[in-house]
Amino acid sequence: MRFAIALLTVICIASVIGTVVKQREPLNNYVNQFGPFWAELFGKFDLYTVYGAWWFLLILAFLVISTSLCIARNTPKIIQDLKNYKEHVREQSLQAFHHKALGHLPVAPEAALNQVASYLSAEGWKAKVQARERGVMVAARKGSANKIGYIAAHSSIVLICLGGLLDGDLLVRAMMWAQDKTIYQGGGLISEVKAEHRLGPNNPSFRGNLMVPEGGRAATAILSMPSGVVLQDLPFDVELKKFIVEYYDTGMPKLFASEVSVRDHETGAITDATIKVNEPFIHRGIAIYQSSFEDGGSDLKVKARPMGRADVPSGPTFTIEGKVGGNTELKNDVQKLTLEFAGLRVINVENMGGNPAGPGSTDVRKVDLVTSLQSHLGSGAKTKTEKVLQNIGPSFSYRLRDAAGQAREYNNYMVPVELDGNRVFLAGVRDTPTEAFRYMRIPADEQMGMDGWMSLREGLMNKALRERAARRYAEAATPNDKPEMTPQLQATAHRALALFAGAERIKPEDKNSNIPGGLPALSQFIETEVPEAERQRVSEVLLRILNGSLFELYKLSREEAKLPPPKADAATQAFMTQSVLALSDSMFYPAPMLLQLDDFKLLQASVFQLARAPGQKLVYLGAILLTIGIFAMLYVKERRLWIWLEPAPGQSDATRVRMALSSTRETPDTGTEFEQIKLDLLKEGV
Repeated sequence: MRFAIALLTVICIASVIGTVVKQREPLNNYVNQFGPFWAELFGKFDLYTVYGAWWFLLILAFLVISTSLCIARNTPKIIQDLKNYKEHVREQSLQAFHHKALGHLPVAPEAALNQVASYLSAEGWKAKVQARERGVMVAARKGSANKIGYIAAHSSIVLICLGGLLDGDLLVRAMMWAQDKTIYQGGGLISEVKAEHRLGPNNPSFRGNLMVPEGGRAATAILSMPSGVVLQDLPFDVELKKFIVEYYDTGMPKLFASEVSVRDHETGAITDATIKVNEPFIHRGIAIYQSSFEDGGSDLKVKARPMGRADVPSGPTFTIEGKVGGNTELKNDVQKLTLEFAGLRVINVENMGGNPAGPGSTDVRKVDLVTSLQSHLGSGAKTKTEKVLQNIGPSFSYRLRDAAGQAREYNNYMVPVELDGNRVFLAGVRDTPTEAFRYMRIPADEQMGMDGWMSLREGLMNKALRERAARRYAEAATPNDKPEMTPQLQATAHRALALFAGAERIKPEDKNSNIPGGLPALSQFIETEVPEAERQRVSEVLLRILNGSLFELYKLSREEAKLPPPKADAATQAFMTQSVLALSDSMFYPAPMLLQLDDFKLLQASVFQLARAPGQKLVYLGAILLTIGIFAMLYVKERRLWIWLEPAPGQSDATRVRMALSSTRETPDTGTEFEQIKLDLLKEGV
């Protein structure tokens, strides 16, 4: 019994894990969620396929066998006990019971027997009478359902475990073994998978996924196995006519449903249905559930903005078109990359709370360089926020794969997002799927576009514009009474811009110790060239010069674009502050270009879960029996009552009554019930 309870506890814990942890997801999803170590450890215990794990099925099988044997062994005894009223108990043994009584009835024994029989019948007792030489023994019983509850509870365990075995992978594996099928571990189109990896439509039990794009049709489900997949041919096909999704004000989906047409392969009949979450459509014994939704191959149009390096001419912005799930080649004289369109998310609900007067309102000329690096470098991933959910618009993800097959993943938002009081474009990158995205914040210009910052960056990469900006800054910053400072100030500004742009290295002979530019390059310059006692003061001066030079560069870039000069207001100051940080981060951006989503044509796909579950009815029946059994065992007590009637000594018209009561579970109510029986039957008791 203890071992069986321990196994049931393991089954319950495993079921909780199978409910909390999404089953049969791609391995990368678990790596992202748990990390490489725990993902690998959980995988060894088959926690991603709990209901098909060998140990889970073994426990179910053991419980079925052991509980069935227990029922087979005890049921005859229970049935025998239900038939036995134990009327052969000796009258003297009644004195040994805890609940006992002795009294008299002022009637003859025959009348007393009729009186007792009528009372027991009225109170719901079932009784049996045994006449003896010296008197009559009345044996009564009440609460026999307690023992029926034992059978019901144990039978429910067998039924539930059988249902679990039937609806798990056991039948699928048996069918694969019987039909000589193998697991498919490759990729490609479903139509190209060979018959040796397919199960027929008459498979008695399976559970798989079916993805159908809007306007598309599918008739093959995918059954996920621990080491690959098996394809399940269906006796019908599903056409997704329309996908419906509704959102809350926060952007969270509150309803998604699919309008489908199901065409039966055998009869050709077409049935229209609307499938919602928790409202499946059942056809030929196969339940079709609305599981989730994905992109079905949306058309994307993106702008490719070259992210050139210092003093290297960059090409113009160009347009790329593609589909989600597709790829295209990008190549130049230096390298060749494969662009893989990974996904499109139209709704992005993010936590956007925070202090509106955050880093965006900081004057970079008054910040220590080291503090600035710690606070802002990669700042898109380090924002301290309070929980405020908000839909921040569409985003798309893509991968750039080099000739060696190595890829980085990128995630860019289409429209500017308000962070810390500033409108910025978020451009994310990560090296592996196990990492979180690191976001670069690109400030939006007055037209809520990226052109202003991109033109500033192009100017920074242009040596001639850097020289002109340095000269302008030196002329504007030189005091009227000290004109001799102009050349020195111009040289400092030019070198600060060159270091920031990555055009000048601190140690040209040591490539490994050099930083490609940005604020880290200035920090390296200060640590290398400036005595420690002077670093704080020099860093403040250098940042002031850099900020002023970049502002002159910004004005020059606007002149080149034939735009009016920027206004000297708080908005321009905030733009320049964020631009410094974004320019610094962009020096470490690993891609030769930044892709910005320009337009898209959404094509949704609905993901259905299909299940043929013969064990479902067994589980439902088992649940009913379990409820009945537990209720009967906990709330129904079996009681047995014996009443011995014999002529009272020396009295011909009186009967002496001796009675006793026993119960399977002793409670205070048992004594109360016996006292009531005494009051009802006996005139006086001793």
